[in-house]
Amino acid sequence: MAETIFLKHFSEVGLPDSGRDKSKHFCPKCHMGRTDKRDKSLTISYSKGVAFCHYCEVTYAIKQESDSFKPVYMKQYKKPAWKNNTQLSDKMVKYWEGRTINQSILKELKITEGVEFMPQFGKDVNTVQFNYFVDGELVNVKYRTGDKKFKLCPDAELVPYNIDSLLGCDKAICVEGEVDCMSFLAIGSKNCISVPNGASDNTSYLDRFMEKYFDDKEVIYIAVDTDNKGVTLRNALIARFGAERCKIVEYGDDCKDANEVLCKHGELALRECLDKAKYVPVDGVFELDDIEDDLDLLFSKGLNKGAVIGLETFDNLCSFETKRLVVVTGIPTSGKTEFLEEMAIRLNLRYGWKVGFFSPESLPIQLHAARIISRVVGKSFGTNSIPANEYAQSKAYTNDNYFFVEPESYDLDVILDKFKFLVRRKGIKIAVIDPYNALSINESAGNTAEQVREMLDKMQRFARRNDVLFFLMAHPKNMQKGADGLYPVPTLYDISGGANFFNKADFGITVHRNMAENLTEIHVQKVKFLHLGNKGMASFAFNLNNHRYTERQRDGSIKWDNSNWLVSKNKEDCELASKASFDFSEVSEIQSIYDNASSSSDDLLTENKNPLPF
Repeated sequence: MAETIFLKHFSEVGLPDSGRDKSKHFCPKCHMGRTDKRDKSLTISYSKGVAFCHYCEVTYAIKQESDSFKPVYMKQYKKPAWKNNTQLSDKMVKYWEGRTINQSILKELKITEGVEFMPQFGKDVNTVQFNYFVDGELVNVKYRTGDKKFKLCPDAELVPYNIDSLLGCDKAICVEGEVDCMSFLAIGSKNCISVPNGASDNTSYLDRFMEKYFDDKEVIYIAVDTDNKGVTLRNALIARFGAERCKIVEYGDDCKDANEVLCKHGELALRECLDKAKYVPVDGVFELDDIEDDLDLLFSKGLNKGAVIGLETFDNLCSFETKRLVVVTGIPTSGKTEFLEEMAIRLNLRYGWKVGFFSPESLPIQLHAARIISRVVGKSFGTNSIPANEYAQSKAYTNDNYFFVEPESYDLDVILDKFKFLVRRKGIKIAVIDPYNALSINESAGNTAEQVREMLDKMQRFARRNDVLFFLMAHPKNMQKGADGLYPVPTLYDISGGANFFNKADFGITVHRNMAENLTEIHVQKVKFLHLGNKGMASFAFNLNNHRYTERQRDGSIKWDNSNWLVSKNKEDCELASKASFDFSEVSEIQSIYDNASSSSDDLLTENKNPLPF
């Protein structure tokens, strides 16, 4: 059971009272009882006054005089109770043998069987149980019925299946479902894991495993399904692990996953698929075969509108997708940083796109974080406005979704290296440089315009290779007031080196303050791809209370939004989960060719007339 221990000083439990933030240490509570005495499972955040053990889940928190609530810096998870249900029924064993999975694999993965309440049926049914272990400890269970209905343990941690198998290996195989993982074990490839949530581009569950389980891997085989969802997952994993060490496993025209190859063609055929895996092309030379899956995905989905931020008048003009460069400009005090930040936060809340900020003009970081929290919660930052529980919730959310880059050098290559780290380690989908003018430029290197072009090229390549949406804010040159005493609306050409900014940008956006009407105008000046939008203008009112932009109503009035976006997000997430009924995308669907081979095995799995002895 997770617990929080309040301390005046970390030294009370033998931990150092100062040091590098987020440094690793041995946990005072569980270290002596651990099998792996080398594992520094506890992380100290001196800036937050919190230490958390990822193994036993104890939290050590520095108690302040004003503390009146339990801090919520680290998410707490429930763990299912382990039951030794290794004695599988004959029906269950025969079912798996029909899928070419022998008993030794079932035993090795600790596959169990039992009656479980399944919400899709509203009753107890017999299930196969995939047990998820981390460091030998059970942390989650996925229950599967014979007709491919699933559920995970509520409030348990989402982790890769069979993750412990990667320790001590220089290679790894990543598949889309537990059955495919079992299939690779059947051919002797034990260093195989499965994603826990099917074909999704949300890979945030990998965050805490990257350093210990993946950083040392020389080759990572991406062996997911060949359907559209599988392609989406494949691309997300490549972005996480790095294309330079990823090999793509293909199953041929007549099979979509590993278990189908194993059942149709045997062990040698599946080994051959692994042996023939090719590295992801990274040298800039492609042939159609290299991008065929992506082309097929585009063909089937079409050129659909991209991600929208939830402000209707702007969404009608512009939508976003990753691998693009967005340039934002505007005269000083026009609100361009505020609007750029709002776009990033709205995309994060709507689509789960985590954000990396390089924003030297928003320093110190605590002020930047305060502004984000204020916008997310919908209230002015401070104890008089934000209740303690909402503050704790928003801090935890900010900690998991927004990351701040502040290197000693403002050289673009250094900053991009930090962003690359965040792509791999945290799974960011949005990178922000605000402003461009803060970047170090070597004036002795030659033509400044040429340097601008090279730097924009680097950002654009980074966006495409790392599957991120790249926001760049750039100040215009000195603008002159017109005859009316007002500044004109700047364009991308008004930025120093403007021709390059306009030519290289996939999106060009100008933020401009309409003083007469006290509104902020958003001018979309360039959308490179027609399916993502077109040029135009939208106007908004700015809420000084919480830094949000609000649309005018049809009658011209302003209806200010002061709601807590996290509460709305949690409600929507719950509604989506309810509609899904835990019916996750399954990798290895039972194909008719081997459904018949196992006769009525699926029916046997759901049969509940004779309950199991346990």
